[in-house]
Parts: sequence; C-alpha cells; structure tokens
Amino acid sequence: MAAVGSAEYAGHLPGLSADAVERRVLTFRGVGGAVEVAVPVLTAAQVARVAETVRAAAHGYLKTLTVAEIVTILDRAVARLLDRDDPWRQKAERLLPIVTGYDAEMVRLGLTGYLKTFRAPELRKFLAEDFASPQILDDFQPVPKGGFARAFGPDLLLHVWAGNVPALPLWSLVSGLLVKAGTVGKLPSAEPLFAGWFAQLLAEIDPRLGDCLAVVWWKGGDEAAERAWLAQADTVVAYGGNAALAAIRDRVPVTTRFLPHGHKISVALVSRAALDPRRVGEAARLAAHDIVRYDQQGCYSPQTLFVERGGRVSPRDFAGCLAHELAALARKFPRRELSMAEAGAVASWRDAQEMKGFADPGRLLLSDPAGGWCVGYTEAAEGPAPGGLNRTITVVAVDSLDEVAARLAPAKAFLQTAGIAASPEELFRLAGPLGAAGVTRICALGRMTAPEAGWHHDGRFNLLDLVTMTEIERSAEIAADGFARYAD
Repeated sequence: MAAVGSAEYAGHLPGLSADAVERRVLTFRGVGGAVEVAVPVLTAAQVARVAETVRAAAHGYLKTLTVAEIVTILDRAVARLLDRDDPWRQKAERLLPIVTGYDAEMVRLGLTGYLKTFRAPELRKFLAEDFASPQILDDFQPVPKGGFARAFGPDLLLHVWAGNVPALPLWSLVSGLLVKAGTVGKLPSAEPLFAGWFAQLLAEIDPRLGDCLAVVWWKGGDEAAERAWLAQADTVVAYGGNAALAAIRDRVPVTTRFLPHGHKISVALVSRAALDPRRVGEAARLAAHDIVRYDQQGCYSPQTLFVERGGRVSPRDFAGCLAHELAALARKFPRRELSMAEAGAVASWRDAQEMKGFADPGRLLLSDPAGGWCVGYTEAAEGPAPGGLNRTITVVAVDSLDEVAARLAPAKAFLQTAGIAASPEELFRLAGPLGAAGVTRICALGRMTAPEAGWHHDGRFNLLDLVTMTEIERSAEIAADGFARYAD
C-alpha cells in the first residue's frame, strides 16, 4: 500500500517503475481532516507500455483461468474489504469520508452493503443472469440451435469512470474481470482512491492477476491523453454527463465497441395502500433513506416522488412525514459540504419551487432551516424533472398511480429506477406501463440505491455487452465427421 511522500498513492500501473511516473497531487479537505492524493500522469510512451503489459498478461494468465477461479480470487479480495480489522478496510473507512465529504458512518454502512454484492454467491448471479452456462467463458458449450459457442472478452477493456460515490467503479471493473478482459480504468477525480486500492489488493492476493489490470488517471478534458487510451482499447465503457460522453464517442475509433452510461432520472411511487397511520411512517422513512444515501449522487436516487390520493393519509401529509424523516436522518448522517456549483443548484431549485408557488396555491415548500434538505409538494400535473440533488425532492400528488407512466414517457431516454410502495396487484399492473415508458429497474422503496447483483444497468447486460461470441455451426461438425479416422 504505497504512498508518495505524504500523499496517498492512487492507481495501479503494471509494467512501470513508480519512480518513472510523474504525479499530480489532488488535495481533499473534510470534517475528518485533509488528505493529499497523488494521481499518475502518463506520457504517450507510458500509456503504450501499460497497455501492452496488461494485454500480454491477460493473454498469458487471466484468459487461461476458469471463471470459477476468477470468482474465487475476487471473493478473497472482497472478503478482505469487508473485514473491519483489515488494513485495506481501515484505510477506506479513514480516507473516503475525507475525500468524498460524506458522513463517516454513511460511508461505513454503504461500503459494507455494496461490497456484499460482490461475494462469490452474488458473482455467480452476475454470471447466471447473462449466460445460460457460465462455462461458455471457458470453453465451447452446446447451444440450443445446434453447434457450439464460446464467449471471448476484449483483449483490452477501457473504463472511463465518473462520480464521487465511494467504490462505484467496482461494478464495471469486476464485470470486466469476469469476462477475462485485460482491464484499464480511468479514475474519477472526485474519488480517485478505491479502484486503485482494489487493484493493488488483487495484486497482493495474486500478483499475476495484478498485471492484468491497470488503474490510471488523466484530467477531464485532456483530449490527448484520452485519445491515447482510446486508441489502445477494443471496448470502452464510459460514465458521465451526456456532453462528455458525446465527446468521447466522437473520438472512439469506428472499430471499437462503445458502451456509454449517461445521466439518468429516477422516481418513486407510493400507493394509497401504504398511506394509513400504521404504514406511512415506514414508507416515509424508506423514501428518506433513498434520498439521503450519498446525497442523490447516483442515477438510481429519486428526484420526484408520486403519491396517490385516496389513502387515510393525504399526499400533503405524507410530504410532512417525509420532511420529518429527512430531518431525523440529517442529524444521524449530516449532509456533506457542498461546492459552490452544488449550492447554487440547490438554491436555484428552491427559487423555482417558490416562484411556482405564486401561481400554484397548493404548492408547499418544507425545508431545514440550515438548508440541509428540502421537500417541495405540488398537486399540479407534473412529471419527472431534474431536481436540485443533495437532499431535495418534489412530492407530486396524483389521483391514481396509473397516471404516472404517461407522465414519465416524455423523459423515456433518461429514466432508470422506480422505487415502489404498493400492493402485489398494483406492482404487476404498473410494471408493464412503467417499463414501456422507459423505466429499466423497479425495486422496493428504500432499496433504490442498492441494486441487486446482476442488475441490468440501464436495461443492458453487465457481461454480455462486453463479449464476442464465436460459434461452431452444426455444418462444421457434420463436415468434420468426413475427415475422421473412423469415416468410411
């Protein structure tokens, strides 16, 4: 676990001497103190050297492992990170709250919940979700139409990560290793530590596997560095804003597979079945949890909450219950300090809510006097809209949850998760229209920020999108019989 001077080392660079790499120091200050993070800045020649090292190591080792062996190695690494006595876990708990600004207890609980998604039983779910026979990654397997097929991962898979949610890159990084891809990941400047730690931990457990992946950094907007890496990759998985993704897409060679994940909007729905005095407190608590966890920085966090009229508790009163729960969670998990841009976005959202109130007497604004959270309530026929994030939410009253899908449809290209508190009959009645409107994930309220293992991110496949299938057709089998020693 190397450090450079007093700075924490970020990244993982097989094939390069640490002394040969220029580093830039990023400084983070938080409630727990300050930390300097030294990120690597590579020359074009060093980019080529790391890429060749990773590609060669993957061919010589990673692609020779069975997928079951890869699962075992990943499970060992994740077990270490779940162990609060392990130095890697202790470092994560100490430094990630400073780097991200999130409450230390929120980070601790979030890490544990997230990391459990990558234990061996859960990784088998990833594989089973995308492949009828995961052994198709190891050897040719029979297929229903006849013949045989085998799945091959890329020689070099490039991940361009974004965001400051701790450990978020682990999802795509693990997916790449499961398909035996030589893997390079670009660290997000907002949280440049965890992915490199994971790579270093894998190298500690299995040095040969450590050579099969690299974790690098370049400054956002550095077109020369980006082009250097894009020229090396067979497949690119990129996360970020739509404008940034469009710029990357324009630079990706036409022969390179490009898998973008842009900005998304998620919503929540509360049925009148959940609006009675016995249940409403729990529904409000679960919704508040989805709003507070990592301050709505994930695409799966709700920004609009639709509440059905006709229950014993009105949608307006539910908004009050939600405000009460947000206030309670603010005491337990204080909101991180916002940047000027983030504070401006929250202020603009509040101003817009207040302006709408002049024309909408039914509109209500409930907020923390200290500005830590805000609930807007309306009875107007509104659909989903980007919120101010950082614990801001719009509660929209509807006569029936059946109205919601039509309101969502205009935002189809941007929809992702819907968290629902409803009866079984309502859940399945609503699921079809919500899916047709663009929702790709429907989950319980309170679980919006914790996708299950094997979740189809943005409605796509974690593993299948990464591989190329090679088929042996039945005709080749039959023709081969003619050349066998036993042929007449």
